[in-house]
Amino acid sequence: MKITELGTRNVVFTFELDDWDLNLHLIKGDLYNYIIDTGLGSNSVKPILEYIKDDHKPIVVINSHFHWDHIWGNHCFEDSIIISSKKCRDIIIDRWDEMMGRCGNYVDGEVEKKLPTLVFEDELYFPDDDILLFYTPGHTIDGISVYDRKDKVLNAGDNIGDTMEELRPSQETSDEVFLETINKYKALDVASCVSGHNQILGSEVFSEIERLIKQEG
Repeated sequence: MKITELGTRNVVFTFELDDWDLNLHLIKGDLYNYIIDTGLGSNSVKPILEYIKDDHKPIVVINSHFHWDHIWGNHCFEDSIIISSKKCRDIIIDRWDEMMGRCGNYVDGEVEKKLPTLVFEDELYFPDDDILLFYTPGHTIDGISVYDRKDKVLNAGDNIGDTMEELRPSQETSDEVFLETINKYKALDVASCVSGHNQILGSEVFSEIERLIKQEG
């Protein structure tokens, strides 16, 4: 596992699996510690909890979307707020058993079903920490992104493809809907962009994904 520090308060934990990488993201706010995605189970979140073991601020967990590799460690945060889009929570309820049956070989540590406890539809803002959560469908219909206005770090979830060779991710939405999300990203002042699986990138990635969408149709 690799730990990368960004700006003044962002930390990315990268797990190198057999054929893909998984990024979990910590933002150390003044009021809360924010953990974006919880990975494959209890072993995914242990390094993050170790990293902040002496920091006793409350934890806010954010699920970027419903996919199994982003939610299986939720149960490790029994006393924390867990945030997602409303669509995300609904889909987890519907597809939990199917995802466990199909991808259970990826479980790392303990996994228990733990649903988001706070949901929203468009935006959710934490003014004390200057952190914005906003709805960004594309890769999935339920996706959200997280923008740290202080460090200008954006977490785009899986709206960036898994590798540099496949920057355009698979899509559940139409190209039109995904381009609306890309335009939201381009309107932000982004110094660094974190995604679920790719390397840390700059804001130029959004123009490249836009180009690929328009080129490939």
